[in-house]
Amino acid sequence: MSTAPTTDQRLLRVAVPNKGALSESATEMLRESGYRQRTDSKQLTLVDAENGVEFFYLRPRDIALYVGEGTLDVGVTGRDLLADSGAKAEEALQLGFGRSRFRFAGPAGRFSELGELAGARIATSYIGVVRAFLEERGIDATVVRLDGAVETSIQLGVADAIADVVETGSTLRRAGLEVFGETILDSEAVLITRSGEAPTGLEVFRRRIEGVLVARSYVMMDYDIPTDQVETAVELTPGIESPTVAPLHKEGWSAVRAMVPRDGAQRLMDELYGLGARGILLTDIHACRL
Repeated sequence: MSTAPTTDQRLLRVAVPNKGALSESATEMLRESGYRQRTDSKQLTLVDAENGVEFFYLRPRDIALYVGEGTLDVGVTGRDLLADSGAKAEEALQLGFGRSRFRFAGPAGRFSELGELAGARIATSYIGVVRAFLEERGIDATVVRLDGAVETSIQLGVADAIADVVETGSTLRRAGLEVFGETILDSEAVLITRSGEAPTGLEVFRRRIEGVLVARSYVMMDYDIPTDQVETAVELTPGIESPTVAPLHKEGWSAVRAMVPRDGAQRLMDELYGLGARGILLTDIHACRL
């Protein structure tokens, strides 16, 4: 039986990054959640009528503004972009990809602490974030807005320091720069929602996304173990609510199944093997509801 919405039901309107570092991961996450996604990068919208969702492919920097104004219901963007926009959208869920750290950087040896930025010119693409950070600490500096790469702004005499996303720091080192001071912002991809009453379909949409995120963090573990070791074994693999334990045809043996964290699963296998467990298997989980 079709679950497609009737013509009088409003579709949930979702913003997705149209390009850049967040786009591919966001699209993959949505596909794993059971939603249709575009196959042509030039496509601007896509209606998934069966699931009651309409997707809009937008510049990552614009998504928070559309959601904050209530034009769209939900969006995927970076925490840094949300903070910089000043929009009234609300962070609803951390998505676990697109992680980055926002830092100050300057010529090697020029700055050692934040207070030395007083009176300096700071180039950045995130003027909202930087101004708020400096104001909170009582630092009076000039923030210069530049779009795109800001590393060359010091060499060109436009700025004395920069504030930018730092991953490995290799780009900064090539430009003769080094980071200093505390981190401005730890960012990652987030799901954002408009303020006010939750739109129809939001709870299901969020639950699907959460199911994929949990599935990425867990694996299903199956193993056979001597029955007299079951209690010790299930302390290692308690599962979510409780593990499944069933007797095997071979007397004195039991089968156990439980979800376990992906990180550390190999260590658990070693410990279970030491207890006498055999036939230990790990299986990927593609989605779940907890």
